[in-house]
Amino acid sequence: MLARIENALEPHDDLDIDLEGGVLTLGCPDGTKIIVNRQAPNREIWVAARSGGFHFAARDGAWRDTRSGEELFASLAAIIAAQAGVQADFG
Repeated sequence: MLARIENALEPHDDLDIDLEGGVLTLGCPDGTKIIVNRQAPNREIWVAARSGGFHFAARDGAWRDTRSGEELFASLAAIIAAQAGVQADFG
């Protein structure tokens, strides 16, 4: 999943992308970071961004936010757009 996100974002030169040890770090043009990482014991993917922390669990065939139910890629695209000004397409 993290490699899929990394591959989708590689064309965006505005982002500094680093995937290491199960942690994907996205460096934004303004110096802030978005962190996406696996939480294997919980079977979740966590996202930390300026807008907050989000936990995603596999439900109904997709990774869904444990609070809002929003799908991971839709949520991540909105977070990246708001924080980095980059339009990500995970299609």
